[in-house]
Amino acid sequence: MRIFVSLLKNTNPKIEYYSRFSPSPLSIKQFLDFGRDNACEKTSYMFLRKELPVRLANTMKEVNLLPDNLLSQPSIRLVQKWYMQSFVELLDYENRKPEDPHALNDFLDLLIEIRNRHNDVVPTMAQGVIEYKEKFGFDPFISSNIQYFLDRFYTNRVSFRMLINQHTLLFGNDTNPLHPKHIGSIDPTCSVAEVVSDAYDTAKMLCEKYYLAAPELKIEEFNMKAPDKPIQAVYVPSHLFHMLFELFKNSMRATVELHENSEEGLPPVKAKVTLGKEDLSVKISDRGGGVPLRKIDRLFNYMYSTAPTPSLEPGVVPLAGFGYGLPISRLYARYFQGDLKLYSMEGVGTDAVIYLKALSSESFERLPVFNKSALRHYKTSPEADDWSNPNPMSSRHGDGKEERAPRKDQSERSYNSLEV
Repeated sequence: MRIFVSLLKNTNPKIEYYSRFSPSPLSIKQFLDFGRDNACEKTSYMFLRKELPVRLANTMKEVNLLPDNLLSQPSIRLVQKWYMQSFVELLDYENRKPEDPHALNDFLDLLIEIRNRHNDVVPTMAQGVIEYKEKFGFDPFISSNIQYFLDRFYTNRVSFRMLINQHTLLFGNDTNPLHPKHIGSIDPTCSVAEVVSDAYDTAKMLCEKYYLAAPELKIEEFNMKAPDKPIQAVYVPSHLFHMLFELFKNSMRATVELHENSEEGLPPVKAKVTLGKEDLSVKISDRGGGVPLRKIDRLFNYMYSTAPTPSLEPGVVPLAGFGYGLPISRLYARYFQGDLKLYSMEGVGTDAVIYLKALSSESFERLPVFNKSALRHYKTSPEADDWSNPNPMSSRHGDGKEERAPRKDQSERSYNSLEV
């Protein structure tokens, strides 16, 4: 702890300096053009040695605005330590010229080391939130701030790993031989239907492991641009897979739990892939009974998760066990200017729609910036609701006691992820 405090004190001026810069968002097209046409390791090195500290400093400044009771939790302190260590190590290259015979290789090794260090950031931060809830309970205003922070913090992490992966895949030895046409982690001709099928197959194996049954999949494609051709996109397949896998798990679980004793068997899960002028959309539809309207927002709330707390075993990242699958998936969709929305009809089922940009030139990173607007969000006091409320005892974020201790009923369990 003393070492950490000393490190924090000595590094604070640099954090202040780099946090004054805004991150530089890149588009998928820019990632692609650089990797395909003029991939230069020195150019990437010169960009990343500045950009990575900027993105780290922006999020590290925001961490310090969290409530002291949350910051004092051991898991949160551990995450802070990881970020501080990575920031300090990147500063070693601040003025190191790319002509240095060992600079490029050393930097590449460091990026891999940093990526590995940050592998468990999501579950460790989630564990810190659980520690806080167990000690201090639920407060609507603090919950709102934590929601705002975690969306930005995890988005920053996605962007951080995207930059690192592009550099290490282009200039390192961890290129995937199964995908020789990929430009780093980007597939210039990503077959969306194939990713849908892969995500379904993986979720199906998991569902059959738990329930000994799984609904079938029906896929449809509607290509407005080229009606007779399969839909392809310039995208990061791993991001799309992550989102689809999460949605399929939820749909399968809801379907099996509602229809496991039905004589008619399990209704299929349907996937519809569409490509228009602006949007590439993927809709996953199920007949799993749906979710009440008042609970939709809660499914994306980190503080409201009713999933059982998983054990943090070494080498295992039980992301789904924290109930973070849907909010993290939405961040992946929003990262390149898309979105993920749920439309549910209680008693029938749910449609989950992933929206992506059809054009790679419009798919710019959506990055959090630490500025006065962000600062005001944490400092603003909670205000009284300016709409009438039928229950005078309820808070603006829910309906009283049930919000503070959510009831784990059938509809909510259906949309808490299966643990991987």
